[in-house]
Amino acid sequence: MKYDLIAPTSMGIRLSPQDRQPVGTGRTMTMYATSAESNVLNVASSLGLKTCVLTAFVKNSPIAAFIKGELRRRGIEYQGPEVDQGGPWGYRHQFNIADAGFGARGPRVHNDRAGEVGLTLSAEQFDLEALFEKDGVRMMHLSGLFAALSPKTAELSVILAEMARKNGTLVSFDLNHRASFWEGREKELHEAFVKIASLSDILIGNEEDYQLALHIKGPQAGGEDIGNNLDEFKKMIGKAGDVFPNVRVFATTLRQVLDANRHLWGAILYKDDVWQVAPQREIQILDRIGGGDGFVGGLLYSLLKGWDGEKCLQFGWATGALAATMIEDYASPADEKQVFQVWEGNARVLR
Repeated sequence: MKYDLIAPTSMGIRLSPQDRQPVGTGRTMTMYATSAESNVLNVASSLGLKTCVLTAFVKNSPIAAFIKGELRRRGIEYQGPEVDQGGPWGYRHQFNIADAGFGARGPRVHNDRAGEVGLTLSAEQFDLEALFEKDGVRMMHLSGLFAALSPKTAELSVILAEMARKNGTLVSFDLNHRASFWEGREKELHEAFVKIASLSDILIGNEEDYQLALHIKGPQAGGEDIGNNLDEFKKMIGKAGDVFPNVRVFATTLRQVLDANRHLWGAILYKDDVWQVAPQREIQILDRIGGGDGFVGGLLYSLLKGWDGEKCLQFGWATGALAATMIEDYASPADEKQVFQVWEGNARVLR
């Protein structure tokens, strides 16, 4: 197969103040090309697997040119339409204005997504038969953030999941419920998410994601407190397994925030009918954004490598922790050895 891992996404820009200053105070910004789904692909592309994003670009836009250049630098191919801007009030790429926080000051993220070109994405803009039947794809990753972006992206996500299932492509779905995206669209999005989950092989999310997106009852704790209620979480996953029998892997991260620079980081995985738990331990944080995507990226890479559940969980935990040490939104491991050194707590210099 031509591609190991693909994902539909809406590429955008992150602007971050330098020197860990807060948005509104920091005057000098650094620009990055980013999206949750491309962040997931970055682990696999860094380690030599063939990846591709399905996305849209604003035609003749210097921002689009910057994003394409960054994807090429990261080893991620791209497919998608060039959309006319349509004037100053037309389409553009999303802006995420985010700082990293420091100590007692938590990070702040300001999303500016009006007129986002990714809202226009639809199945008609891609040759899906050529992609899945001629080229071939081993695994596809879908995110609830992209699926909930617009009615068109929800429909595209369902069609992609159907095409993947039909052609033997594994489907990963990170539920990633975002309340502001769901407001006034609960029925529409619930139906789409249930359909995608029914076609998925890998399902990722915390207890709130399952309850709010899929209406599967579970523990009432917040997403960062699952570590204190794992038995109830496991019972909820048992219910999800009954509703979605195609799913073979369930996973989520376990995070507690001590301060902006110190988190307790853990993860839990259900694979081959066995639960694996990486207990929470303290990690240092340079920039927390992308830690969850780093975990998913490492998990999917591990599954593509055919590793057992324990090794998959360890690798995913470590790539999530690695992402938090990088100022960009994604983990870029130098090699597998570096990732396992993170898991082992070995930060000694390698000469």
